[in-house]
Formats: sequence, structure tokens, C-alpha cells
Amino acid sequence: MARLIRPRRAVSTNPLKSSAPLGAAMAYLGIEGAVPLFHGAQGCTAFAMVHMVRHFREAIPLQTTAMNEVSTILGGADQIEEAIANLKTKAAPRFIGIASTALTETSGDDIAGDLQDIRARRPDFDDVRIVYASTPDFEGALEDGWAKAATAIVDALVPPAEPCRREVEPHQVNILPAACLTPAEVEEIAHLVRAFGLTPIMLPDLSTSLDGHLAEDWSGRSLGGTPLDAIPAMARSKATFAIGESMAEAATLLGDRGHMPVRVFPALTGLTAVDAFVSALMGLAGATDAPAAIKRDRARLQDAMLDAHFHTGGLRYAIAAEPDLAYALSTALESMGAEAVCCVTTSAANPIIDLIPADEATVGDLGDLEAGARAGGATLLIAHAHGRHVAAALGLPLLRAGFPINDRLGAQDACRVGYRGTRAFLFEVANAVLAQSHQPRPEAFGAAPISPEFEHDGPQIVPH
Repeated sequence: MARLIRPRRAVSTNPLKSSAPLGAAMAYLGIEGAVPLFHGAQGCTAFAMVHMVRHFREAIPLQTTAMNEVSTILGGADQIEEAIANLKTKAAPRFIGIASTALTETSGDDIAGDLQDIRARRPDFDDVRIVYASTPDFEGALEDGWAKAATAIVDALVPPAEPCRREVEPHQVNILPAACLTPAEVEEIAHLVRAFGLTPIMLPDLSTSLDGHLAEDWSGRSLGGTPLDAIPAMARSKATFAIGESMAEAATLLGDRGHMPVRVFPALTGLTAVDAFVSALMGLAGATDAPAAIKRDRARLQDAMLDAHFHTGGLRYAIAAEPDLAYALSTALESMGAEAVCCVTTSAANPIIDLIPADEATVGDLGDLEAGARAGGATLLIAHAHGRHVAAALGLPLLRAGFPINDRLGAQDACRVGYRGTRAFLFEVANAVLAQSHQPRPEAFGAAPISPEFEHDGPQIVPH
């Protein structure tokens, strides 16, 4: 499968990845009544907030400890304590998720130790759940920050259960969605689980916090997400399913805490991938057959595959995305006869990169995407909104996927998982191909090419 390539360069001129603290902040926003808190300078927070506001088109309650030159040298414990106190007064959050930045990580702050000291001397903070994840900007990408935040939430809020006294909720299942899944995709996964009579606990859950809904009043914290009271109850679930290889660590920790089986689904896009998930749900629910509505969705996907394969077979495309997303979309396209001539990703930490159906996977930027797409003869690009410059340079259609998508509305409503989402994705790809004007030439039908001196727009003149 894909061979990992790491270009040696001093600078990235056309960046692809978003930072790990931003990924952690997004995960924290999937918790009910949450406020993400960046421990760093104001600029780091402002940059992340602009990205999320333009992507989700919502007010994002992202806060900062506002480190300056003096506090960076002397330590930022006072800034953390002051920030928590201010948030309690102004926003009354039930949950505060702290993400470190390159500034505090480089200066060597012991943030975990500082938090212990603060909690010991501030009993007025006891009514707020505070979770910290180490997410320096210089290490990893958005997907890694999300995964670290999810692991930190499980570690802090899910108590270990005693194997001999464990109470099991027979119809409850934990679902840990990866960073690449949109709010609509999280909602679609929950729909699949509920169709089998099971009750999912989604962690983190953006489908109720960043799905784009009007609230009765504005508050400086997340408007939805995983209920805090439901997180400790995850230890009593019958099983834990991780959606995306990046969530394997959090799922394993949760499985150990609750002494339950764990299964990682690398993707839920494509017929084979969704079949595996539905089969697991049937086993968990003790069902011998899938509900009629699910079977009909599957049949409609099969019909869509028949319709779309005329346009996806032989399609050469280039993709730039986080590892989990790149794997999910490229494996679905591979099953439809498409070929990935270039794959660029953001982080080497995810082992799923080895399984991406491409000759090489480059940890690089959008400059690598442009070079690879040009060299491989790609006719379609898949990337986030910043890939539009590459698409314009190459004159190719761009299928927008990932984060950020700031030049289109409804990014939170895009769904490419499950039977229904896969069907929509295949039509999306096929329609992008159909939208490109095609000028048939003799060589396309196996005939010898016409000499340039005899080629023109009118009827061909054959010399005697």
C-alpha cells in the first residue's frame, strides 16, 4: 500500500494542516456546557477561532490565558487560575478543556502539576470539570489534537470499574468519532446505532453543538454536546466502537476502564466498511437481520454504485487530507475503480497511512498536492477549501472535504458515511466528473493521432 514520504524542506509555502490545539478545541466543543481554553498567547487563540468561525459559521466560545513575556518566563500558573475564575464568573461553564500551545510547551510549564495545585487551594472550582491535554503546535496536526483531547477526557472523567462488580447496560454502546467526521456524519452514525435498538453515547458529539442551530439565548459555552453525566456512565456500556484509527488509544483506555470489548472501524465510507459496522451492530443487538429501512438504504447504495461506476472507473484523482479522512475516501473510491495518483497528508502518527490505496503518501503541504496531481495526470482534486488555488492553477474540479471549508456554506451538513452518506459521496464525485467538458479525440478510441498540420476545428482535409 502507501509508502510514507517525508520531504525535507525548511518551510511550508502552502500549508495543508491545522494545528493540534485547534483539534483539541473542537473536541472540547463536543462536550455539553464546555469552554475550550488555550494556554498560550492571544494570537494562537485568535487564529484558531477565525478558522472555526469561518468553517462552522457559528460563534465559537474559545478562550485564552493570554500569556505575555513575563508570564512565559516566570510560569503561567497564575494565568490559568485567573482564566478559570473569569470563565466561572462570565460564562458559568460546566466543563473547561485546556489545550497547551507551542509557547507554554517550549517554556516547559508543568501544566498538569499547576492544575493540581490550583484545584487543591480553590474549592470553588470543584463544580467545574477541568481537563488538560498536551497539544503543542509543533507536533502533530488537527487529528492528533482531537485524539489527545478525547483520551484526556476519558482519562479524567471515566472512573475505572471493578470487573467483578461491573454493571452493564445491555443496550448502551460507546461511539468515539474521529476528527474528520462532520456533525451530520456523527448524527448519521447515531441513526444507524439507534436503528438496532441500541443507545449510543457519542464522545465527542458535535452533532448537537456545532450542527448549526438557533438557540433561545446566547451563552459563552458550547450549545450541546455529550452530556457530562453520560461520560462516567460510559464505563457501563456493552462495547466501545472507535470510528477512525486515530481514536484507537482513547477507545482502548475506555475499554480498559470499563472491561468491555473494543473495536476500531478505520472508516464508514464505502459498502464494505458500512457492512462491517452494521454486522457488528447486529451482533451487539442480538439481531438476525437488519431493519428494513437499513436494508433499503443499502440497496439504494448498490444502485448508486452501478450508476456512478461509469464515471469513477479509471478516474485519476489527487487527495490531500488528514490520515483518517484520506483513508476513508480513497478506499471508497478504490472500490469504484478510481486511482489515487497523489496522496498528501498532515501527520505521520496515524498507522492507517500504510493502508491508504496509493503508491506513496506524503506528509507535506498543498504544493506537494499540485506537483503530484500534475505529474500523475489527475483529473479531480480532493482537499479542503485552500486547495482551490491548486485547482485553479491546474484547471481541475475540486471536491471540498476536511477542515477548513470557508468558501462554501453547509460544511457541517456534509455527510459521506453510512449507506446514505456513501451514496451521496459517489454522486458527488460522478457529478464533478460529468461537469467537466470533454472533447473526444481519435486517440481516446485507440486510433492513431492526427498530425498537427491536419488538425483544425472544421472538417478534416485528407491530402492525395
